[in-house]
Parts: sequence; C-alpha cells; structure tokens
Amino acid sequence: MTDQHVRDLQDIDETQIATVGGKAAHLAALCRIDGVHVPEGFCVTTDAFRRIMAQAPDAERLLDRLSSVGPDDREGIRTLSAQMRRTIEGIPVPDDLATAITRALARLGDRAAYAVRSSATAEDLPTASFAGQQDTYLNVVGPEAILRHVRLCWASLFTERAVTYRQRNGIGHRTVRMAVVVQRMVVPRASGVLFTADPVSGNRKVATVDAGFGLGEALVSGLVNPDVFKVRDGEIVTRTIAAKQRAVEALPTGGTREVAIDAERQEQPALTDAQVVELVWLGRRIEARFGRPQDIEWCLAEDGFRIVQSRPITTLFPVPETGDQDNHVYVSVGHQQMMTDPMKPLGLSLWRLTAMAPMHEAGGRLFVDVTQRLASPANRAALLELMGRGDPLVRDALETVLDRDGFVPTLPGTAPAGPPAGSPPAPVEADPAVVTELIERSRASLAALERDIRAQSGPALFDFLSQAFEEHKRILGDPLSMQAIMAGMEATWWLNDKLREWLGEKNAADTLTLSAPGNVTSEMGLALLDVADVIRPWPEVVAFLQDVTDDGFLEELPKLPGGAEARDAIEAYLDRYGMRCVGEIDITRPRWRERPSTLVPVILDNVRNFEPGAAQRRFEEGRQKARQKEQDVLARLRALPDGERKADETKRMIDRVRTFIGYREYPKYGIVSRSFVYKQALLAEAERLVRTGVLAEAEDIYYLTFQELRDVARTHRADHRLIQRRKDAFRTYHALTPPRVLTSDGEALTGAYRRDDVPAGALTGVPVSAGTVEGRARVILDMADAELEAGDILVTPFTDPSWSPLFVGIAGLVTEVGGLMTHGAVIAREYGLPAVVGVARATRLIRDGQRIRVHGTEGYVELLP
Repeated sequence: MTDQHVRDLQDIDETQIATVGGKAAHLAALCRIDGVHVPEGFCVTTDAFRRIMAQAPDAERLLDRLSSVGPDDREGIRTLSAQMRRTIEGIPVPDDLATAITRALARLGDRAAYAVRSSATAEDLPTASFAGQQDTYLNVVGPEAILRHVRLCWASLFTERAVTYRQRNGIGHRTVRMAVVVQRMVVPRASGVLFTADPVSGNRKVATVDAGFGLGEALVSGLVNPDVFKVRDGEIVTRTIAAKQRAVEALPTGGTREVAIDAERQEQPALTDAQVVELVWLGRRIEARFGRPQDIEWCLAEDGFRIVQSRPITTLFPVPETGDQDNHVYVSVGHQQMMTDPMKPLGLSLWRLTAMAPMHEAGGRLFVDVTQRLASPANRAALLELMGRGDPLVRDALETVLDRDGFVPTLPGTAPAGPPAGSPPAPVEADPAVVTELIERSRASLAALERDIRAQSGPALFDFLSQAFEEHKRILGDPLSMQAIMAGMEATWWLNDKLREWLGEKNAADTLTLSAPGNVTSEMGLALLDVADVIRPWPEVVAFLQDVTDDGFLEELPKLPGGAEARDAIEAYLDRYGMRCVGEIDITRPRWRERPSTLVPVILDNVRNFEPGAAQRRFEEGRQKARQKEQDVLARLRALPDGERKADETKRMIDRVRTFIGYREYPKYGIVSRSFVYKQALLAEAERLVRTGVLAEAEDIYYLTFQELRDVARTHRADHRLIQRRKDAFRTYHALTPPRVLTSDGEALTGAYRRDDVPAGALTGVPVSAGTVEGRARVILDMADAELEAGDILVTPFTDPSWSPLFVGIAGLVTEVGGLMTHGAVIAREYGLPAVVGVARATRLIRDGQRIRVHGTEGYVELLP
C-alpha cells in the first residue's frame, strides 16, 4: 500500500526519516533483518503533519515565541507548549486522510487493538535518541479512537520535555516534523528492554536484559523492578530476579490496567535462560545491522519475540578506532591537561601533530594507548607510579583493568635500570642559569616563528607550519627542559615522602614551594592585581567596566578620566598573557586577546577585594613563609639521629624545588604562545577563503583537520556538508562524560580512592595543597561568570593556567579533575591555598553558596549545615 500520507511499514525505505521519522525508519530496517519479527503496521507520514500545522491557528506566532524562550525557562516552555498542543489537538483530521487511515486499518483488522506511536524526524538518531520525549498509546481499539490518538501524537511534538530537549540540543522546532506509527498490538507474556552494551560501564561485549511480566509500561513507569540479566559471549554472567508484584495488561475493550501478580509467580524469572540468550542473539544481529550499540524494546508473545523499537544508545562514550581486534587500554589526555571539554577537529588535529606521544580521538577528546607499557613488567610499575602521582583515580582504574585475567597480556621484560626507590633523584645542578637559558631558548624560537610566519600564505603557509610543528616538538622534548621539570617534581615528591617519614609531617613541600621564583602562571595572577591597582583610583573607569558587555571596550576607555592608563595596563597584560584562555589546549578556543571582556569580572573582583600593592605583599609573604618553613624543618631534622645528613639532603632538595618548580609552568606557556601564532595565521588564511567564497565563515576551519584545511587552501574547494556534520557532532559531545580510563571493549573506568579515613558524608579527593579552610562555596563553571568575595572557596570542574587570576582572591580550591602536579595544584601551593582536587561530581554535590570545609592536607571536603 502506497499513499502520500499513509505508508505500510514494509514499503518504507529506512533512509526516509524526513518522511516517516526516526522510529518508523528503524522499524522498516528491523523488518528486513532475518530472524527479527516486527508487528505489522503503517505510518502516517510527516506530509500529513505538515497539512495539520498549516491549518493550526497562531502556529507560527507560537513557534516564534517558543524559539525565543531559553531551555531553563520552565514556566515559559510549559505555558507555550501547552497552547501549541491544545491548538493541534483541536484540528479535525481531514476527510481524505481519515479515509486513508481507516482503509489501512481495514486491511489489518479494524477491530483489532493497536499501538499508536510518535515518530519524529529528530528521534532515534545516532547522536540524540529523544527517548521518551514524545507519546505512545497502547491498546487503542476502533478507527475513531485511533484517529484521536494520531492527533495526540502530533501534539506530543510539543510536550514540555520534548521542547526542552530540543532547546538543549540546539535543534530548531521548525526543523522537526512528526509522523505516527500504527502497529498491531502484541499482548505479551513478558516484555522489557535489551541494551546490547552495558549502559552503566559502557562495555560493548556485555549485553543487559531488563524483563518483567505483561506490558513494558510497568518497567518504564517504575511500577516494578525488572529482572536483570547480563550476558557475555552467549553466557549469562549475572542475574538478579526481582519480586514482581504488579504488571500492566491490555483490556479487551482498549486501554490498559494494573493487575496484581499471583504470589507464586512474583519471584519467578520473566524469561528462561535460553530465552535471554536467544534475545541477546537477536540484539547482536540488530546491532550489526545498524553498526552501533542499540537500546531495544521487545515483547515475548506465544510464538516468540517481537521487536517493537530499536534506537542507538547515545550515552555511551565512543571507542577510539584502531582497525584491529586487540585489547587496548586508553588514558584520557584531558584529565592530565585539565580540560575535559570536547575539542573541535582543528584543535584535536593540531594537538596531535605537536604532541610527543601518539594520541587517539573519541568523542571530541584525546587518549593515549598505554597497553604496551602495561603489558611490560619493566614499564608497568613506573607507569602506575607516575599516573598515581598525577591522579590516584587513574592508577586505580588501570589496576582494575590489570586485575582482569588476560585483558592485558604480560610480555617478557626486565626491571628498568635506575636508582632504588626512595633515593634522591639524579642530580641536576640547582642553578637558576639553567632555567634562564631554557626560557631564552623558548623566547628566541617564538620570536623567529612570529617573524617568519608573516610572509606565508596559501599552501606555503601549511608547508611552513608543518616545519614549525617539528620545531614545536623539539622544544617540548628538549632533554634539559625535561630534566628541569622532573627535577622540581621529583624533589617535591622526595620532600613530601622523606619529611613525612622523618618528621611525621604531611605535604611539607606545600609550604616550601610558596612564592617560588619564575612561575609564569602564578605571576599572571599577581599581575592582574597590579592592573587593578591602576584602575582602582578612577571611579568612572570602574563604573564603565561594570557595564561592559562586548570586546570593544578598550577603544572606549580613553574617553574617561584615567581611561588611557587603564587601557594601557590591560593592553600590557594582554601583550604578555593574551594568548591564554580557559581550555587553552584547544587552539579554537577564544583567547583573552580575542575576547578581553573575559577578564573584566576578575579585574573588578580585584578592585573590590584588595588594597593597593597586594601583589607584591602576597608574593613576599609567601616567600617569607617558605623561608621560615625551611629553617624550621632543617632545625628539627638536625635534632634527629643522623640529623646532619638528613638536613643536608633536605636542603639540597629544597634548593632544587625553589630553583625548578616555577619552570614547571613555562613549557605550557611556550606551547600556548606558539599555538596562538599558528591560530592567527590560520584565521588570516580563513578570511582569504571567505573572501573568495570558498568558506561561509572563517570559523568553519575549526571543524576541519589541519590536513583537510591544507587541501581546501590548495584546491579552493570545501565540503560544507562535512563541516555541518562536524558541527552537529561537536554539539552532542558536550553531553558525554569522558572517562579517565577507557578500554577497547568500551568500558569507562573512573577509579576509586578506597579510603576509610574520611568522615561519613564528606567528599573524597586528592590532597594537593596543605591547610584547612572553611568558607562559602562558589560553584563556577565559566570563568567569565565569576563573582568572588574574599574568603570564598572556588568549586569548579577543572582549572588550567588561565584560572590562576581567580586564585589570588579565593581562600581554597575544590576541583573534579586534577592531581598533585597539575597546574591548579601547583598554583594553589604557590599561593598557599588549601586545595582538594579529583573530587567526583563536586559541582553537583556542592551547592553554590553552601558553606564547606576544605581539608587540603587530608584530602576531603566537608559539607556544612
């Protein structure tokens, strides 16, 4: 049967989502899989919906108003979506359409029971499932009832939840159409959901079956707990049989009702083991057909299973593509770099081209494959030690994988050569001239890059950049630079370990590193205090900055008394630090030089919260505390047995820390400085491509890899559909939570602290900067939204160096991501801020404005009444 408005499921091409919606297209594909049985039915196409919308009074006006409402305006969405639904529900089905529907029903049996189900064009997509956003009606009997429920399905395109979902996913209301699926009702003995990948762990090799008696509505509505079976390689590995006291069944005259289950059946499994394995086998066939893990709704009738829906599982974190069937273990780069947000393709591409290790991309994030290092006994212990120093949760996650027999094979190897554990690190002269030389090398290379890139454009620019990337890696891998970085870090670890052993003092190095010289990141925070000192005496400038809404404010400042001085101070700051920004490892992120208004709230906080000269005072106070701590530690050591030796070794380590720990931040500064030069050159090339009509807008280059952009510059042809697909995919990546460790099976591991010394109700993390502080939590997700008062404690997902200007005005720090030597931890120690990092879900478990107590020495956060 073929009709413009009514199409048989068997006649639908699965590519016709625009005509039949996602659900119907998937059902059509399911019908064509051998061994998979789908209830008979037909689809009322989106052409019918389009006719109805054309007749809807005020539909355009209501759509305009809905489009202007923000996703968090719940009241506005509730009111407008209700008006839209009432409007659609009130429109009668046109006679010719009603005739086509009743004719289709007559063919299938017009007195039979049917399921009437929405099928939107933005539904069951690989990147947005829209699960549960529109309506389904079960056991509908009779043509009149079916026509009425078709109208209800049309109207359900504008349920409050569907409107909000589209708003949050950036999908326009006018771009979505509604089709309706009408299928013969299956009256099942059991029903439920099959996930072909474990929806909790993400493991693609473990299928999960949820099953209950009767219709699946009992499970969906939460009326009963399901039986849960987990199946791997055709075998049930775990089963949980629930006490199923109630079920939902179909009534002969239409509709459904709840019924009690006989006591003797309540704890019987809804499926036999053989049926569970058969169902998973069907699921694997369906998964293979669609090429990705599926969320499948099923019913068990007298003559076997019926599949009533299959949609992609959109919450799983993607697995890097390797092209082989071997086991792999990946560690997140973003957790090490303090930037777990997704990166755009150009950012991913450039980071991979300039990184020292091969990296794999998945879900807009980068991962390093550590399988070979884990497989080698010679390297495994060193890798786990390094990872544990940086983030204990990564180490725990890796150990969890290693505990699984056979996942990581053990390769033959010998123990690595080197000094015994616990001995002082290999000597590096604690000479400031070493750091001075390294910084001069970096500056000279940057100056040459800035000079030579000016003459490059077109294909020649990309040849030049390819050579520049090699220089970039040479600087990054400079042996002397690596030696200096490790000298500071290893001396810090040595001091903490030995002073705890000898003096019983935790994290002693935290005080010893206060105001360490030459830390470009901590200097960046203090320098913004100096900018505030220039602005503070000028009330009109302060008032003007409070109303800044765009990035043209620097041009307006000189019109005010004191404005020229203020502008010059900000410009000087941007000249030194303007290449920085939040998420700076992604070259596509807007830099402070490109968006200087980002700094204005921080400057105003500094004007309000500090007295003149605060930068110099704070640095000097930290230096004095570190000096006093050194004297105290050495005196106490000398009083111990063998004290002179211990004091001498400790003094050498303190000198090494003071000499090198500040340099720890400089290579990142150099990388970001070079990256900004690359970005400016690439954007200039993009503007040329826009002027010649090759690209629609300059920022389209962000959605191409470096090689793809190079080809566009050479051929003057761009794939605009590819760019749009990349934009759509990037938007969906924000909804994914990247794991610290990911396996090739798709299992996402976050690790655990496994501590028993944390008070009940406290949040566990990594102690990275000693001390205890109590204060008001300020939960800040975007640096530009920061409004801080003296004594506030910053709570945020992660901090990279760009956050350091906020550190001067806070009393403590809590982050969800981080480790002992990540940037936020280093700067917290330099500023003497108690800090706990790696606190899972901190921004959700701690309320903005709530009082908390941060135990930076012990590594936990208390939530106070």
